[in-house]
Amino acid sequence: MKKLIGNIVKVVLPLALGAFILVWVYRGFDFARAAEVLRHGMDYGWMAATLVFGILSHVVRGIRWRLALEPLGERPRMADCVYAIFVSYAANLVVPRVGEVSRCGVLARYDGVSFAKSLGTVVTERLIDTLCVCLLTGLALVLQLPVFDRFFRDTGAGLGALPEVLASADFYIVLLCAAGIGALLWRLLRTYSFFAKVKDALRNVWAGALSLRRVRKRGLFLAYTALIWLCYYLQFYLSFYCFGFSEGLGPVVGLVLFVVGSIAVVVPTPNGAGPWHFGVITMMMLYGVGQEDAGVFALLVHGVQTLLVVVLGIYGLIMLSFTNRRRKYGNNQDLGSAERVEAFL
Repeated sequence: MKKLIGNIVKVVLPLALGAFILVWVYRGFDFARAAEVLRHGMDYGWMAATLVFGILSHVVRGIRWRLALEPLGERPRMADCVYAIFVSYAANLVVPRVGEVSRCGVLARYDGVSFAKSLGTVVTERLIDTLCVCLLTGLALVLQLPVFDRFFRDTGAGLGALPEVLASADFYIVLLCAAGIGALLWRLLRTYSFFAKVKDALRNVWAGALSLRRVRKRGLFLAYTALIWLCYYLQFYLSFYCFGFSEGLGPVVGLVLFVVGSIAVVVPTPNGAGPWHFGVITMMMLYGVGQEDAGVFALLVHGVQTLLVVVLGIYGLIMLSFTNRRRKYGNNQDLGSAERVEAFL
């Protein structure tokens, strides 16, 4: 019962946090305007282009993951690595950050890859992702420091005038996001403390985390990493051209909003829902986009990206089942017909 309650809390709390922030951000919003833009005011050609880069980023991440697993003596099928990535992002919509575990489980089930070792490579990936976000954030700060200064002051993150800060509703949104990140870190510490109790598992996790030291094609690994983040950026930036009110914002503004969105998705809500909208809308308004237009942009772009994650997750599950069942069937060609049918089923 205690475990069941814990699992329910893991699902409900992120949903509640995201829903609360979304309701606050979109209070008084004209959703009819968003529906009108969706029907007649959005360029679907540019939106399709963003989806291409979204898919490509997942595919490259799967290819890079297989490269990280090779030094550990693990050689899963390339397609399974990609499908596992698809599934992991969809799983994060149900329980934030569970996708990192689920994709390791996929390879353990279908390719016999050591769960602990593959989890170690995922830990390393997350460290690399954090480094990339920090580098991009530093670049954005250098290019647009006055804008970030205004953002911090407007959201109550700058503590120059404490009474104004405490009276700012945005400050409490930022505080909730910080609390969510703190809860996520606490969960991660508990997860890794579990592995610390099992020496063999910890050794395998550590070996996976250090796998990059033995990657034979480090240049290729770095190129994949750069390509992943370029795809992420282009997926977001090209969405500017989907709407008349945002098409003139430019690539530097795209970088700034992309960085803010990347930081916002760290908050444990499904696909960053709520914090992502809050951050992107606030920053767009600082660049002169009206609040309603910024709300339409965040709502539609995030909605389309989330739909893509769902579709890819379903596709990944279907393909994992189909291709591996077919492979199992192919390995049983020497059985009698009745036995082959039984193996297939």
